[in-house]
Amino acid sequence: MIIWGNFKLKQMASALLIVLFSVSFAQEAEVNGDPAKGESLYNANCAACHALDKRMVGPALGGILERLQQEQGLGRDWLHSWIKDNAALRESGDEYAIKVYEEYNQIAMMPFPQLSEQDIDDILAYTSKPSAEEEEKVEDTAAAAAVDKKEDSDGASTGVILIGFAVISALLIWIIFRVNYLYKLTAEETIFGETEAELFSLKKSFEKYSKFAYSLMGVLSLFVLYALWNIMLAVGVDKGYQPEQPIYFSHKIHAGEQGIDCQMCHTSAKYGKVSGIPTTNVCMNCHYQIQEYKGEYIEEGKSKDFYTKEIQKIYVSAGFNPQDLTYNEDSKPIEWTRIHNMPDFVYFNHAQHVVAGEQTIKDAKNVEQVCFACHGRVDQMDEVQMEKDFTMGWCIECHRATEVDMNNEYNKEYYAQLHEKLKKEYGKQATITVDAIGGLECGKCHY
Repeated sequence: MIIWGNFKLKQMASALLIVLFSVSFAQEAEVNGDPAKGESLYNANCAACHALDKRMVGPALGGILERLQQEQGLGRDWLHSWIKDNAALRESGDEYAIKVYEEYNQIAMMPFPQLSEQDIDDILAYTSKPSAEEEEKVEDTAAAAAVDKKEDSDGASTGVILIGFAVISALLIWIIFRVNYLYKLTAEETIFGETEAELFSLKKSFEKYSKFAYSLMGVLSLFVLYALWNIMLAVGVDKGYQPEQPIYFSHKIHAGEQGIDCQMCHTSAKYGKVSGIPTTNVCMNCHYQIQEYKGEYIEEGKSKDFYTKEIQKIYVSAGFNPQDLTYNEDSKPIEWTRIHNMPDFVYFNHAQHVVAGEQTIKDAKNVEQVCFACHGRVDQMDEVQMEKDFTMGWCIECHRATEVDMNNEYNKEYYAQLHEKLKKEYGKQATITVDAIGGLECGKCHY
């Protein structure tokens, strides 16, 4: 009996310990944080390297506290130490901290000593929510469905147009046969001994109304010559040219909504002869981490899912696996279609226009404004198109209209002597434009 009693006491004690451990574990799992505040802190401090539902530069953070407790037996205190100063935690000999550091290629996470205990609890409370917002998924799905529906309606419209063409073609064929039949009837001899066709022949009508006919032919000739002149002037003018690109790249999102500087992608625009077409590596500088579109702006007829799928095309080009963040040898360049291209007989230097434009054109504040002068408001275009004529006349008119600021900090000394000479030639109050400083010399563009 004594042995049995001792055994029962041990069982009760063990059960009590298990209950106490479970309670403490549950308390450890609970974080007294505000998910709403945590979302703001997460976006400001964590979102650049982490996602809730997948691995990026760092591990997925959705349910991170629960996973650590279940898999490693670690909890809130360990995460607080890691977030505040992971280097100190590794130096203390913490095995799991060292393991994480090694697993992620010895890339040390930035310490966040500025975050308070409550800030970290708020972030952890936010990561304990579902890894994806259901409302956003529903919106994206609805938008994608709307796009599919629009495509279906476009297909139906095309079918109606084809049927309409078929009906019109059949009607025209019937009219041709009917006219031919009537012409044969009129070819029979009349009581005057002439055929009806001869009575209404074009030759006789022309002889009868020769003056009117010659006048009409002269007017038509003038219209034809005018049309030919306009056709010749339009040769090589591609204003409005907007080719379909292999990847849908929205300049409005990148340059407009995100405010990315033109030179971030077109690296040689300011100091090179050409602006340069960005390589896939340039895209990967950002999209190594940005694997899905989360912006507020959505073009009509598009969806967030559409933009995210276009990002995946960059990964195909780079031979990049976004799941484990590794590259392979199966890469190929993106074959962008060039939009702006000068003829071979024209010399155009981007550096000359951008640097001189930024420092010379009056009221030009930055490089973007110089870009807009030729390319239009690219930051407001979903798909870039050729907005200007890019003809010789257009260039000359720009040089004649663009005022030069000779008194700014860049040009004051450089133009000192030239300014005095120009004042004598054009007058003290005259506006000095680019053509006055050699902007119309033939050798500037043709050599």
